[in-house]
Amino acid sequence: MYIKQVIIEGFKSYREQIATEPFSSKVNCVVGANGSGKTNFFHAIRFVLSDLFQNLRSEDRHALLHEGAGHQVLSAFVEIVFDNSDNRIPVDKEEVRLRRTIGLKKDEYFLDGKHITKTEVMNLLESAGFSRSNPYYVVQQGKIASLTLMKDSERLDLLKEIGGTRVYEERRRESLKIMQETGNKRKQIIQVVQYLDERLRELDEEKEELRKYQQLDKQRKSLEYTIYDKELHDARQKLAEVEEARTKVSETSTRMYNSVLEAHEKSKDLDKTYKDLTKDIQGLIKEKESLDKQRSEALQKRTQLELDDKDLREKNSMNIKAKEDAAKQREILEREIQDSTEELRKITPLYNEKVIEEKEISKGIMEREKQLSILYQKQGRATQFSSKAARDKWLQKEIDDLVRVHSSNMSQEKKLQDEIHQLNADVKERDIYIDGRKKEIELLQLLISQSRDGFNDYKAQRDKLQDERKSLWGKESDLSAEIDKLKTEAIKAEKSLDHATPGDIRRGLNSVRRICGEFAIEGVFGPIFELLDCDEKFFTAVEVTAGNSLFHVVVDTDDVSTQIIRQLNALKGGRVTFIPLNRVKAPHVSYPQSSDVIPLLKKLKFSPKYTPAFAQVFARTVICRDLDVATRVARADGLDCITLEGDQVSKKGGMTGGFYDYRRSKLKFINIIKQNTKSIKMKEDELEKIDQRITELVTEQQKIDAKQAHDRSELEQLKQDIANANKQKDSITKALQKKEKLLADVRTQIEQLKASMAMKQAEMGTDLIDHLTPKEKDLLSRLNPEITDLKDKLITCRTDRIEIETRKAELETNLTTNLVRQKQELEAIISSAETDICSGEAELKRQELKEAKLLVDDLTRRLKRVSENIDERTKQLKKIKDEKTKLKNLEDNYERTLQDEAKELEQLLSKRNLLSAKQEDYSKKIRELGPLSSDAFDTYKRKSIKELHKMLHKCNEQLQQFSHVNKKALDQYVNFTEQREELQKRQAELDAGDEKIRELISVLDQRKDESIERTFKGVARHFREVFSELVQGGHGFLVMMKKKDGDHGDDDHDEDGPREADVEGRVEKYIGVKVKVSFTGQGETQSMKQLSGGQKTVVALTLIFAIQRCDPAPFYLFDEIDAALDPQYRTAVGIWCSLKDGMVGITLMNNVEVSYMIRRLADMATTQFITTTFRPELVKVSDKIYGVTHKNRVSRVNVVSKEDALDFIEHDQSHNTD
Repeated sequence: MYIKQVIIEGFKSYREQIATEPFSSKVNCVVGANGSGKTNFFHAIRFVLSDLFQNLRSEDRHALLHEGAGHQVLSAFVEIVFDNSDNRIPVDKEEVRLRRTIGLKKDEYFLDGKHITKTEVMNLLESAGFSRSNPYYVVQQGKIASLTLMKDSERLDLLKEIGGTRVYEERRRESLKIMQETGNKRKQIIQVVQYLDERLRELDEEKEELRKYQQLDKQRKSLEYTIYDKELHDARQKLAEVEEARTKVSETSTRMYNSVLEAHEKSKDLDKTYKDLTKDIQGLIKEKESLDKQRSEALQKRTQLELDDKDLREKNSMNIKAKEDAAKQREILEREIQDSTEELRKITPLYNEKVIEEKEISKGIMEREKQLSILYQKQGRATQFSSKAARDKWLQKEIDDLVRVHSSNMSQEKKLQDEIHQLNADVKERDIYIDGRKKEIELLQLLISQSRDGFNDYKAQRDKLQDERKSLWGKESDLSAEIDKLKTEAIKAEKSLDHATPGDIRRGLNSVRRICGEFAIEGVFGPIFELLDCDEKFFTAVEVTAGNSLFHVVVDTDDVSTQIIRQLNALKGGRVTFIPLNRVKAPHVSYPQSSDVIPLLKKLKFSPKYTPAFAQVFARTVICRDLDVATRVARADGLDCITLEGDQVSKKGGMTGGFYDYRRSKLKFINIIKQNTKSIKMKEDELEKIDQRITELVTEQQKIDAKQAHDRSELEQLKQDIANANKQKDSITKALQKKEKLLADVRTQIEQLKASMAMKQAEMGTDLIDHLTPKEKDLLSRLNPEITDLKDKLITCRTDRIEIETRKAELETNLTTNLVRQKQELEAIISSAETDICSGEAELKRQELKEAKLLVDDLTRRLKRVSENIDERTKQLKKIKDEKTKLKNLEDNYERTLQDEAKELEQLLSKRNLLSAKQEDYSKKIRELGPLSSDAFDTYKRKSIKELHKMLHKCNEQLQQFSHVNKKALDQYVNFTEQREELQKRQAELDAGDEKIRELISVLDQRKDESIERTFKGVARHFREVFSELVQGGHGFLVMMKKKDGDHGDDDHDEDGPREADVEGRVEKYIGVKVKVSFTGQGETQSMKQLSGGQKTVVALTLIFAIQRCDPAPFYLFDEIDAALDPQYRTAVGIWCSLKDGMVGITLMNNVEVSYMIRRLADMATTQFITTTFRPELVKVSDKIYGVTHKNRVSRVNVVSKEDALDFIEHDQSHNTD
């Protein structure tokens, strides 16, 4: 075993957590500058292992915490990791971690992360070899110096501590204390015995006179006993009579109480019935109010429907009359249209002829004016142009301009032709559209006609659906009332269940439901009582058997229950017991085969997957016919038994039973809740179906009405589309006429342009002359009269055309805007379905009116029935009030009777108390008489009370003569005699105990001396060996000084063998231990006073190593033990420590010579050393070296190489030399 690692945080100068690299199992050395934290590292190990830092106060703990810049350190810990491969620490691990943590208010130990007490730590360390009596496995700075200055007596005390004599001394002190207390008690006993002997002599003289007194006193007691006994017997007899009277009164009172109790129960039932009737009346009153309101609304509706029906009939008659008038007007209008159309047909050809004529005349005028213009221009060419070429040039320019105009006119002609073509196509398209719409109108009119034909069927079907709807509405109202009633009963049952459930459990179950909902936890099936079902007669047996297990929640796995419990703790939501199905196993139970015994589990209904949970609660219980059967089965088969009444017999023999209030049955409440919830679900489903059916019926009605409305709307839309199409056709036709007129004008212009271009082409190239040809002159003379004549004709033709056009426009306008529109309006009136609609609406209104009348009659009948029910329930209420009055009178009579009986009972109780007091008084007097002789009970039994009183008076007079007698003399004599014998026996026991204690002290002294001698022998032997190893050629030994030796210890021999203890066994037998050494091996030995400082250090180290050899520790802590050594001994000490066998040590050292002794110990045995040093010798023999550095008031420990450590030591020594 050795220290493997040290971890420090917050301790003294080690602020941050440092963890040393694993220590060597042999020699380890720690180097560092003064003040770097080497000693704090040494203290950190002692902080965990030794008792140096035990029982720390708050200020002591604060001093151990790191104090430096930055945040304040509030806690610190030191953890030591042991290699326990040899199992020296009694823990079954190869690596053991021991940690100590301190704070301002705490001081704790942890072993492998588990908290342990300080005592357990000390016991663990002692079992591993850390002896409290030998603290020298830790040698700190200054310990060597203190050993060099020890006196001989102090060295003896050191050996006593090592030898464990402290135990003997403590037990000897305790024994002496007990012996002293025993002596004090013996003195007290002797004094008391002397007093008792003296008092017994005085009482012996008073005994004779006391005997006579006792005879008279015996007679007196006998007389008094007989008197008291007779009085007591009389009191008991009277008391029995009083008890009998009280019993009769109580029985009478009980019978009346039972009758009143029955009356009270009946009154409760009546109250419940009264409440139900009151509630029914309230419901009926509300229903009556509702029916009144419905009846009023129905009357209003009936009146309104009657008015609507009247209006519709009037409107229908008006529509029929309007149709007849429209037909007559249409005939007149058709004749007028026919006349206008015939006239228009005749005028139109004339108009067309006039238009053509007007165009021809205008064309002739234009041609002639053009020829006239050309002739005038040709006539003036000679004056206009200077040459032929100039004229031709001008003509060519004119021709070019005409060509451009001609080209533009041709483009315009093409465009107009395209537009005319498109307009013709549009006209055809409008005609096709109008024809299609007319066909659709015909089809739709056919559908509307069919719809009208089937309207009666639809109406009959709708009436039937409305009747069915009304019946469904009535059923819906009844179902809603039933659902409300069931919900009220379910809420009442839930409240009763809450009252019957313990508060923590109820709160826990509610919390579980809430947690499962919020966190979506699956695998929670619910409490036992919600998962089971059974016959109602087994409710009591199930509840009594399960108890609070009824509220245990069944879950799928224990992980689910763990998750919910965490949330319950966080929410403080009550307590719940869970049954995880994955952890519960169904027990195997053998049931007896008998008709009187039924396994309870077989009478329960539940899901098979819950079998383990239900088996755990109910499998070991059987239902028995009665208690006799239950007792027999429990004894024979080892099962828990229960009867249907809830009486239990445990398999261990216990019996539980009595009245069980079924009215507070939890399963009953659960059953009510389940049934009502199921009924509510069924009723709500039925109600939902009714609502769906009503919705379907309403939808069907709406579809029928919507279809008819849609057909009418579509018909109107089609007519409107045809009217719009006709308007568009008229517009297109007008635009077409305009375009055709424009096209004719453009073509005329084109012809004129062609003629002008031809004339100019013809003129080009001709000679330039200043006069016209004869032919041209003749033409010129004819043109002006012709133009004038044509203009007159044009005026006449235009006037005629305008008159005809005006008449034609009037006829067309009258036809299109007046006559045709009027005809369309009249046809719309004639073909309008409004009359049919009005007829349908009127029929519908009549049907609704009929239904409204039926509804009023139905509501009147229902109102009458509700009023009769109210009257009937009111009569029942009156009857209940009368019965309650009778019951109240019965209770009042009982109260008065109870008062009378109470007075009578009070009198009897007072009499009973007097008799009881008298009885108790006489019983007390009899007890006060004390023990009596056997003849005292029968001697005076036949005497009367009077005679007994006379005899008692005479006896008392005789007793007056012995008034001076000490009546307790005999008792005192007997008592004192017993006390003296007891004290003498106690004195003998104390004498024997004193002898035993003296023997024990003698044995303790002997063992103490043997322990001192044994320890001295071992230490002295190891001292010689170690000294000879450290000092080559030298020798040394220890000398035990006895009391008889006085101060002449120099003449004593080396006594290694055991010495016999002194006869008295005094602890002062040995007074000291002297040290005799010789460093040369020649001449006389020297004492400690005669040695140099370095030699004293060698002797002190020798003594320490000798002690360690006597009591080996698991390891050693040496702190600079070689600081005062001379150089020639340092190496020797190191070599010796290396050869030391059977030890594991941790040594904190400073010099080189010591290192060779340490090296030998480490190499020859499983010994570990950790050393601190300022000398190179120890570093050279170390297996692992650690350097302690200090920066910013914080220490750190790191592994350093041997070369770095030697350089540091060399630099430190040179610095100190300088």
